[in-house]
Parts: sequence; C-alpha cells; structure tokens
Amino acid sequence: MVYLCAMPFRYNLVYFLILFIPCISRAQADSTAQVLEEVFHAKDKIEQQKIERLVVLKRRFAQERMPTRKLDLAKELILAYRKYQVDSAIHYTQLYRQLGEQLTDSLVVNQANFYLASLYSSTGKFIEAENLLRGIKRSALPNDLVPAYFEAYTAFSSHYGQSSNNEQYFKLSERYRDSLLNLLPDTSLQYRIALATKYLYHNRETEAEQILRSLLLKTDDRYTERGLIAYLLGLMYKNKNDIDQATYYFSLSAISDIRHVVKDNASLQSLAQCYNSHGDIDKAYQFIQAAVNDAAFCNIRYRSLENSSFYGIINTSFQEKELAQKRALRQNLIVISLLSMFLVLALFFLYTQIKKLRRARIELHQANAELKKLNTQLLLSNTNLSESNHIKEEYIAQFFDICSSYIDKIDEQRKLLLKRFAQKQYDDINKILKSQDVVKNELEELYRNFDIIFLNLYPSFIEDFNQLLRSEERINLKDGELLNTELRIFALIRLGITDSTKIATFLRYSLRTVYNYRVKVRGKVAGSKDEFEAKIRDIGEIRSF
Repeated sequence: MVYLCAMPFRYNLVYFLILFIPCISRAQADSTAQVLEEVFHAKDKIEQQKIERLVVLKRRFAQERMPTRKLDLAKELILAYRKYQVDSAIHYTQLYRQLGEQLTDSLVVNQANFYLASLYSSTGKFIEAENLLRGIKRSALPNDLVPAYFEAYTAFSSHYGQSSNNEQYFKLSERYRDSLLNLLPDTSLQYRIALATKYLYHNRETEAEQILRSLLLKTDDRYTERGLIAYLLGLMYKNKNDIDQATYYFSLSAISDIRHVVKDNASLQSLAQCYNSHGDIDKAYQFIQAAVNDAAFCNIRYRSLENSSFYGIINTSFQEKELAQKRALRQNLIVISLLSMFLVLALFFLYTQIKKLRRARIELHQANAELKKLNTQLLLSNTNLSESNHIKEEYIAQFFDICSSYIDKIDEQRKLLLKRFAQKQYDDINKILKSQDVVKNELEELYRNFDIIFLNLYPSFIEDFNQLLRSEERINLKDGELLNTELRIFALIRLGITDSTKIATFLRYSLRTVYNYRVKVRGKVAGSKDEFEAKIRDIGEIRSF
C-alpha cells in the first residue's frame, strides 16, 4: 500500500525534473551569453590592463642586476607572453636560456629549450622545434624535467598534426600524452585535463565528461585552465551535434580566455561556428573576426589555418546578409522618398490652407475691430442721445414749472395793477411799471434756476472744469453761489451752445463781454488752448438716469 502511494509522487517528481531542468539550462545559457557580451565589449580594456602589467614586468627585468632574480622575472614574462604573443615569448625564452648558460644551469637551459620547442611548433617552425627536442637526451634529464620533455613532444606532435592534417602525428601525440600521464600525479589538474583529453580522443565521452564537469565545478576564472576545460566540454557536445550546449560551454571558455587575455584560443572560432549554425550571422562574423585578429596578433600558425577555413564561409554569409540588408535599405529609402514627397505635398497643401485661414482670421479680426468701433460709436451716440433726451426732459419739466410760476406772477401783477387802478393810484402804477427791480429779480431767478438744473444734470462739472485749469487759476465760488458768469458761459458750451451771440442773448450780456470771458478763461488753461473747448464738451459726469 505504501509502495502504491509512493508511485504517483515519484512520477510527479520525474515529470517536474523533465520540465524544470531545461528551464534552468536555458536561464544559465542566457546569463552566460549576457556575461560573454559584456566581457567581449570590455576586451580592449582588459587587454590594456595586461599590457600595463607587462610594461611594469619588463621594466623590472631590464633594471634587475641579480641573475637569479632576473631568471625568475624572465620566466614570468615567458608565462605571460606564451598564450598572448608568441614572438615576445620566444624572445624572453631565448634570454632565459642565455641566463641559464651564463650560470651554467643545465636545468634552466633544458627548460628553456622545452619552452622554445613548444613556441616554435605553434608558429610553424617545426624544423627548429624538432632540432631542439632531438638535441635533448632524455636519459640526462633530472626527474623533474621529464614531464616537461613529454609535454613538449606532445605539443610538437599535435601542432604538426594540425598543420599537416597527418593522422600519424596525432597518434604520436597520444603516445607522448600517455607517457606524460604515467609521470604526473593523478590528483593534479594537469593530469586530469590530459586524461580527459585522452578519453575524448578515444571516444570515451562519458568518462571525459565526468572529469571535465568535476574540474569545471572546482575551478573559477582565476584558473587559466578553466578556458580549456570548458572548451573540451563544448567540443564534446559539438561532436554530439548539441549546438545549444556546445555554445554554452564555448561561451564559458571564451569568457575565461578574454579575461586572461589568451590570444592562442579556439573558443572564439568555435563560437563563430555555433552561431553560424544558429543562423546568427552577425555574431558569427563578430567572433570569427576576433579569432582571426587574435591568431594574427599571437602569431599562431595552426590557429590561422583553422580560422581561414571557416572565415571564408562565415564572411560569405555575412556579405550576403549585408547585400540583402542593403537591398532592403534601398527599397526602404525608395519608399521613404515617396512618402517624403507625399508628405511635402501634404505640407504644402496644409501650408496654403493655413495661409488662407490666417488671411480669413485677419479679415475677420479687422471686421470685428470695425464692428467694435461701430458699436463704440453707436454706444456713444446712444449715450449722447440719452443724455440729450434726459436734458430735454429735465428742461421741459423745469420750463413748465417756470412758465407756471411766471403765469402766477403775471396774474398777481395784473391783480395788483387792477387794484391800484380801481383805487385810482395812478402814481403807484406808473412807479411799478418804471421799476427795473422786477426784471433784475427775474433774471437772478432765471440764472439760479439754470444753475440748479445744470448742476443737477452735471454734479461734477465744477470739479472737472477746474482740473483743466492751472492750479493757481482755479475758480472758487462765493458762499451761496452755484455758478459764476465764467462757469455759466462754459456750462452753456457743455450743453452744446457754442455760438457767442446765442450765449450773449441768453445771459443778457454783450457779445464782447462773452468773448472776453472765453478768451480770459482760455488763458488759464493748463494744457492745449486749442483743445480746451472740445474737452469742455466732454467733462461733467451726467447724473444717473
């Protein structure tokens, strides 16, 4: 019963792992691709840092006077240059051997010869490399140098086999590797990498993968060998035609090679092939170009031969893609040009419409301004008309009051004369008729009534009138006085009576008196004398009606 219950759980776990593991692999691949892109773009900066370290190391080597310390510095330079620039590595290896010869140190001389043999074979100088190796007697070597002897022969055979594509030298390289494995400690990193390489050569991929995965977990980017470990894993998956996994491991290898500035690398070329298989021509061209440049800079002959065989294929694909892109670009330019022409025509049409609209707006604005002006004039006319109507109404009402009052006074005068006549008081009648008091009183009453009516219509007239005069010439009225003669003359002008003859008749003055008053007041004006009477006609706020 317990077994039956455990079965669904086990199947679910297996199903979960089947679904989840590919997701993890895809996430790892994406993350690695991103890191590779960042490191690749920082390639020049990383190399510059290495160059600066080499400059310091070379300066120390040139300044060092102690032979033993100079030997150590020369070895550091050899190791720094051997995967970066072979010609410089050869130069410092030769100096290293000369120092050994000066110190009669056969160990240093033999070690330098092993270094030189490997470097010569990597540059295609196989005769020189072979002469060096044959000049070394294995029996005379100390035990510490025997592994280096087999390592040099392994490298020589491998390089020559790659350059000549001679299977016999690959087999010879395997025999030297077997001899090397017999001498190396089985726990050393060099031993395990050599063993995994041997397994790969003999198609024992499961055992090789187990070793390489273990080494990859135990190493990080501090180890220069990490690039080779990842490359061998990528090569194994490439042989299985698993391009995704091959790309992932080649990417790890390239990251390590770039960080350690290893120009003698196979990772970039292999990455280019993988991306070319995926159809990503841009990246394929980018990596193969970098691989070609690295091989040329490092002067590794067999790398240049390998790269040249793939460069043509990838470059052709890249050129075809560029031609396709240019054709597409040309077509897009034609379409854009046509669209631009339509856009220019549309803009021209829009511009003409905007000009018409602007012209219509200007005309409308002018019409509105003219209409506003007419409205203002109409409002002014209406105001003047209303004012005139109000003045007429005011004066008609006062006229009827005065006429009624005059009728009453005439009637009283008639009754008084009739009474005097009845009493035969002819002298009194004659006296009344000859008296000017009545006329004088009536004139005063007339002026007073005019003043009252006018100030009732224009209560601010006196104040506004004084504002037009200089401050020292302003009019001050006596107590009880509403208007004086000067103000009364200009009050009539305010009402529209500008003719001096009419003003003289109304006020019962001579024409010269009116003229003199008008001239006298104009001489007191603060502003323009010519505009004075025009301003008089506009002053005085009419009482609200």
